[in-house]
Amino acid sequence: MQINLITGISGSGKSVALRAFEDAGYDCVDNLPVALLANLIETLEKEKSDRVAVAIDARRGQTISELPTILEALRRHHDVRIIFLNADTNTLIQRFSETRRRHPLSGKTQETQETTLIEAIDKERSLLEPLRTQAHSIDTSNLPSHALRSWIQDLLKDKPQGLTVIFESFGFKKGLPSEADLVFDVRCLPNPHYDKALRPLSGKDQAVREFLEKISEVVSMEKDITAFIEKWLPHYIADGRSYLTVAIGCTGGQHRSVYLVTRLVEHFQAQKELAALQINFLTRHRELDSSPVKAA
Repeated sequence: MQINLITGISGSGKSVALRAFEDAGYDCVDNLPVALLANLIETLEKEKSDRVAVAIDARRGQTISELPTILEALRRHHDVRIIFLNADTNTLIQRFSETRRRHPLSGKTQETQETTLIEAIDKERSLLEPLRTQAHSIDTSNLPSHALRSWIQDLLKDKPQGLTVIFESFGFKKGLPSEADLVFDVRCLPNPHYDKALRPLSGKDQAVREFLEKISEVVSMEKDITAFIEKWLPHYIADGRSYLTVAIGCTGGQHRSVYLVTRLVEHFQAQKELAALQINFLTRHRELDSSPVKAA
């Protein structure tokens, strides 16, 4: 059975992610008590279910500490994937302010003082840290709901076994992706933004590709990043990683980083020996994916 555990910080988009699984035909359960997870899987097995998504968060308090042990037992017989949704504290505060909802861990402390929102978020991060370190993490700070749904849909195409390498473009002006394992700064390369004809385009467009592929520094940067990843990828596999996020950043996340991510994915997907090692590759463009959805 494919078991997808959706967890993370309250306000980071777990409900959106769970609906994406539901739309894809998964059996979905929200806010399941930790102690009932094994019983749920046993019941679904008897019903011949083969795909399930379960959302569990820290509102259960200290019982969340039992979850890694339960998941380890489930992995002996099932494919288990953990998806951890995260966002920076300022974004979470803004979202709770907009929805006017209380944080699940807010309330009275032992000293009968009201827990502040920041204290509740910090406590939740601490409780969930053991899960975050073994999960596929998605930073939703600058990500609208439609982009998160799209990223989840891409993830569903991926096989839980083996290593999944995510190549993600981003703009430094909106901050580093918190889930990045490797970060390459390509702001030193010539910027198509200063060409008025190329400014409204992206690194996916042929005109931008032709502009960048003629620049020797861009070619050298691509070769260096490719060589680095090819050298160290076997070590990440040997380390037992399930996910590796390689983030390529330029100033705005529109031209240079998008171009290089596209080129890198094309290169690695063409390597047949990597497919034999069960390495899968996903593409994300944080700033392009975060753009408003255009009306039909």
